[in-house]
Amino acid sequence: MIKFLQGNEACVEGALMAGMRFYSGYPITPSTEIAELSAERLPKVGGKFIQMEDEISGIAAAIGASLTGKKAMTATSGPGFSLKQENIGYAALAEVPLVIVNVQRGGPSTGLPTSPGQGDVMQARWGTHGDHPIICLTPDSVTETFYLTIRAFNLAEKYRVPVILLTDEITGHMREKIDIPDPSEIEIYNRKRPETGDVYHPYGVEPGEIVPRMADFGSGFRYHVTGLMHDETGFPSNSTENARKLMDRLMAKTVTYRDDIIDYEALYTEDADWLILAYGGMSRSARAAVKVLRQKGHSVGLFRPISLWPFPEEALSALAGKVKGILVTELNYGQIKLEVERIACGRCPVEFLGRGNGEVITPEMLIETFEEVAK
Repeated sequence: MIKFLQGNEACVEGALMAGMRFYSGYPITPSTEIAELSAERLPKVGGKFIQMEDEISGIAAAIGASLTGKKAMTATSGPGFSLKQENIGYAALAEVPLVIVNVQRGGPSTGLPTSPGQGDVMQARWGTHGDHPIICLTPDSVTETFYLTIRAFNLAEKYRVPVILLTDEITGHMREKIDIPDPSEIEIYNRKRPETGDVYHPYGVEPGEIVPRMADFGSGFRYHVTGLMHDETGFPSNSTENARKLMDRLMAKTVTYRDDIIDYEALYTEDADWLILAYGGMSRSARAAVKVLRQKGHSVGLFRPISLWPFPEEALSALAGKVKGILVTELNYGQIKLEVERIACGRCPVEFLGRGNGEVITPEMLIETFEEVAK
């Protein structure tokens, strides 16, 4: 089915196709269309929408819905994302599948509500306190927003982790043609549940596994959920050995299954002497710049992380050992640039073009910067 959709609308279409049946949140620009369309569509498929009193309760209600077996989502932007951080940590420790959409805008504080930004990249990884597993995906088009929303739900269900879909005002508010597939063409993953009659330990795992089976509240299995360190029964435990086992298992999720989680685009990198690295909405300017630069005779390629966390480190590291330099562009003052510098480890220079005033970086600006730094 061909539609002409906004990125935020495509997010809702993808969520519904993935099986979302509960949405809770609080309206905030530039993510509000996600709440509005969810409110319209969910009742028609037997789902529930609730507007909560604030951002904290928005994610709290979604966690509760997920515990009852529903695929749940909440959406927000920068200030609201800050407020959701404590409960993101709760979901990580309690292993509650959940999708959190952050349509980034200019910041900090209330910043620039209607302008694009990419300043929440490190907050997506480290915003909540303590070590914790997290998956963060970032699309660059309306179509990719649709498919990555489905993927976010699949990864959340498969690995029992909160998954962040980190879009921005550019991708959230642009409109593009999208071909929405028949549901039968889409692979949907549902959490593994315990068999009826099993002795159920909510945080116990089978030999060789690290993701526990998850029973729905109200399905006959009784168990405890806490934000404290806990044992296999779900009840709090002060044992340092239990804490070690739990944290080792949690942190192993995004390491053991890296190959399934990590995604990136590498364009014209086979013969590239230089790379332009960009993600989300900014990768559209970067892609256009790369094509023009190649027409002008420059051997330049595009590297676009699609999974920001875990970051496609091995792929970028291999390229960093071959190229003369990497130009990073993002709508902040250098958050992913720091990650690129760590990965490049001095093997090539890492240049930067960024801004945080709510204006996009155009292909022309990138071309001009590239030709200056690549002399």
